Amino acid sequence: MRVIAGSRRSLPLKAVPGEDTRPTTDRIKETLFNILMPEIPGCRFLDLFAGSGGIGIEALSRGAGYACFADREQKAVRVIKENLAFTKLTDSSDVIMNDVIRLLSKQNRGKPFDVIFMDPPYGASLEQEAVTKLVSGTGWMHEDSLIVIEADIRTGFSWADDLPCEITRIKEYKTNKHVFMRLKKE
Repeated sequence: MRVIAGSRRSLPLKAVPGEDTRPTTDRIKETLFNILMPEIPGCRFLDLFAGSGGIGIEALSRGAGYACFADREQKAVRVIKENLAFTKLTDSSDVIMNDVIRLLSKQNRGKPFDVIFMDPPYGASLEQEAVTKLVSGTGWMHEDSLIVIEADIRTGFSWADDLPCEITRIKEYKTNKHVFMRLKKE
């Protein structure tokens, strides 16, 4: 696993030990960031269920102004901090050890995020809970924020119809997909 492009291009990243995380492959990460490039320069990036932090670090390498990483697992938080230190991106980031749903239930004390990426464990419906919390007015996002969800290819998103957001794009791969959402415009 490595940083694909930007100021930290080709730097290797550590993965979280064990089988609990699924690092996004380089090819899928490259496709994702080709889609995200107009959003990245100077943005505030939130990486939820962050695992090793590879997506948020890629965003920082490509010009995001700030990234916040959240994961509930101590070993993941340790690896994110090691990866940020190795890539010298600690000063433009924060790492939060907390359950993502619990975290999003609280009022955000900082500025809202422009891009919110999540890669929750498959099959647990955590993407629905997380998006519901994000759109509930707790300050994590603003009216133009982009939410990107990495999910198993079979995961349904019909629940999004009941929220004040809309799916703007779906990019499918062999076994997973990225679903892009924004708040509905009045």
